Order: sequence, then C-alpha cells, then structure tokens
Amino acid sequence: MQHKSAFVSGKNRSGPRRKAAGIAIFTVVLLVAGSGGALAQFAAHDPGVRGGNVDSGQPLSSISQTPGASEFFINGQNRFNAIDVVSGQPTNIGLGPRFNSNQCSSCHAQPASGGSSPTASAYPYLGNNPQMQFANTNNVLPSFITTEGPVREARFKFFLNRDGSLSNTADGGVHDLFVITGRSDAGSCSIKQPNFAHHLALNNVIFRVPTPVFGAGLIENIPDETIFANMLSNESLKGALGISGHPNRSGNDGTITRFGWKAQNKSLEIFSGEAYNVEMGVTNELFSNERANPDEAMRGGLPANCTLNPTPEDGMNFTASPNSAVPSDVAQFAVFMRLLAPPTPSTTSPGGTTSITRGKAAFSSIGCALCHTPSMTTASSTITAALSHVPANLYSDLLVHHMGTNLADGVSQGNAGPDEFRTAPLWGLGQRVFFLHDGRSKDLVDTILQHASSGSEANRVINMYRQLNSQQQQDLLNFLRSL
Repeated sequence: MQHKSAFVSGKNRSGPRRKAAGIAIFTVVLLVAGSGGALAQFAAHDPGVRGGNVDSGQPLSSISQTPGASEFFINGQNRFNAIDVVSGQPTNIGLGPRFNSNQCSSCHAQPASGGSSPTASAYPYLGNNPQMQFANTNNVLPSFITTEGPVREARFKFFLNRDGSLSNTADGGVHDLFVITGRSDAGSCSIKQPNFAHHLALNNVIFRVPTPVFGAGLIENIPDETIFANMLSNESLKGALGISGHPNRSGNDGTITRFGWKAQNKSLEIFSGEAYNVEMGVTNELFSNERANPDEAMRGGLPANCTLNPTPEDGMNFTASPNSAVPSDVAQFAVFMRLLAPPTPSTTSPGGTTSITRGKAAFSSIGCALCHTPSMTTASSTITAALSHVPANLYSDLLVHHMGTNLADGVSQGNAGPDEFRTAPLWGLGQRVFFLHDGRSKDLVDTILQHASSGSEANRVINMYRQLNSQQQQDLLNFLRSL
C-alpha cells in the first residue's frame, strides 16, 4: 500500500493553519528519517517484556508521611489479593452466582498486583491462565480462554430473540464465564453458563482484558480543567493529522469519567464497585443487586436458591475493632489503587540510553504524543501530599478517540461510541504481555499497526511510523518498552 505523507494530507485539508501544520510535521519526519538512514537495514522488532528490577505494585513513595496511609494501602492490597467464596465464612463471601474470577489480583497480576492480564508463568501453581482453574462439569471453558492466552471478560453486542437469532437491541453488557453450580458452598443453586459457542457463531461476542491500575490515584486527581486544556492544545497539528477526541462524561454530574477501556467510570470507588459486582458477583454498597442474565430477569430474576447471602454482601462493618474490618472491601480496593505508584521507567533497558532517547523524540515527532500525552499535573488532595500537585506521567490524554473498523467492538458506554476507546495510559507498558482492549496481540509492532484502519484517528500517525527507517522504529519500540 502506498501511504500519503503528512505533507500531502495537510495540503489537501482546508485552511492555511492546517496546511502549515502538515508541512511542519512532514519536515520533522524528514529530519528524523534523514538522521539515521544508514544505521540499519534490519526489521524492527518488539524487544519483549522488560526484565531487570521493576518496582510495580509498590505504594507511592511519600505516603509514609501521611499517618495511616501505609496501613490502609497494605489492608487494601490484602483484600485485593483475597480469594472470595460463595458463602459460609465471616468474610470474603458473595462470589457469584456468575463470575469471571474469584480474586481481583488473578486478573490484575502482570507484573504485580494491580497490573494487567498475566501469563501462565505468573501462576506456576496452576500452570496456566488462572481462569482455567474453574473448568469442571458445570463450567466448560469457552474457546477464547486458553492456557497461554489472556484473562478475558466477554460482552455480547446484541440481545437474542426468543428463537436464538440476533435482535436489533443493543446489549453491550458483561456475560460472566462461570457459574457457582456444583460448588460445595453454593447449596442447591443450579444455573448454566451462557451458550458462548452460539454467540460466537453469530459474531456477537467481544472481549476485554483488565486495565492496569498502577498510578490510578494520580489519574483520578487530574483536574477536568487540565484535561480540557490539553485537549485544546496543538489544535492545528491534531487537525492536520485527523486527531480529535473528546471526554466521556458522567451522566450524573457531567464531569469527565476516566477509568475503563472506554473511560466509562468516574472514580476508583465506582470502578471497584462495578468490578466487584460484574466480575466476581459480589454485591456491594455501590452495586447492591445480584445480577441476573436477561432470560432470568424476564422470568423474575435469579432462582431463590442462588441468592445465598443478604445484600449487599460487601458493606460497612459498623463494629469498630482492631481487625481492620472498616471500611468495606470496595472502599479499600479504591484506597489500594489510589495509593499505588506507577512503575519507574528504565533509562537503559532495552536498547540503551541513546536508543531510548532517540525513540522518545520519534514518539513525539510523528504525533504519538498528541494522544498519548506524556504528563499532566494533579490537583490538591485531601488524601495525601503524594497525590498533590505532582506530575502524572501517564502518556494518555484520558479522552476517547475513534479507532476505526479494525478495533471497533460495537459497544457504546456513556459518550463513547462503538469504535471509540480511551487513550490507553502507557506507563508500565514495558512490563505488559497482552495489548489492545481484547488482548489480541502480544507483539508491540503488531499493536501499533492495528491502530490503523478505516475511520481511525491514528491513521496518519501510523503512516508516519511506517516512514521511519528500521533503526528509528526500533528506537521507538525500545522507548515504549522502557516505560
């Protein structure tokens, strides 16, 4: 395929500012390309998951200066790692009746608690993808859950008609993979998994993998005004490259939402409460009702013998005691994520300091940084000084962008449409295994190229990536893996 340069693209757009911006971008690309044309004739490749010493999963370094913060972080981390059961014990009850896993950290595991989808090596005691442990006579593994594949949730794009055909009514909700049927702590509950094979045959299933939550408290504390100001910056350059983007918004107060693949959740507490209910089936003070599938809902809800606990299953413990039972799991999950530090980038690995520095310059010059904003500054925080007026080096504008037909999942959430996704924060990318919203790729080169398709705002930037010579592409990949 022959690609138009940024110069041609800018020239064909109306307005002198956009023409000038296109010329400027193309000039930068020419300078970058001309600087190292003789350096390499090899094919650039993903250097792979960054090794060496990493600090993922650690708290913000200065929270020790805030009395009680370290203790709350540890308590929240312990709850994040705890395994939930259906019933029969004083704490950690409420699993199911439908669920995707039984602990937060089994999904958010790479490279430490709070990360993204793990590899099999992260669970040597299981020897495979942690979701595979739930396979039994009542839970057949769907074809999209494999030993070396990512942890996934499944969403259905449309509801079905009574005859099993696709309806025209949008669904978009999570349909959990597993049921509690047959467990010793599930009583006589007897429900069945969705028929994933049927929905796959109808092309009605899309997938999501867990988003990392490192540095989430910094993201939560970036003011809306800062996000807006960044959105309005570099307008001519963004226009010349076809980049727009807009915030997703809360339907309640109109403020910018920022967590999840489509930035659909407003705060870490809402993010936690939804995941606890949707992914593990645990009702809580924010999402207090058990989830029934559409057929069950039409028949009056879940069978009575499948609702084994009073609701909410996770709630405030009103008995103050030294056992750290106050506040709820959901609140403590949010505290853990809020105080979780982003990983520290490497300045030497992979590729060495010079390559990383060149790659960072190329990342900016071809336009990647126009969406993957390197840094924004947080506001004041009443929680801890560690969150106040500090740079959040997230490499995201926290806006949702049209990503085209290739990445479109057909699901709308809030103001994010069927092909729109939040710009994924890149801090910690060097330690991730699976990429894109559905975990379809383990290769960084492939991930970059999949950003380009009909209707994608990234098309012209990807064209300019293709124009870089092999050494410059390698430098850019080394930079990304250094994060």
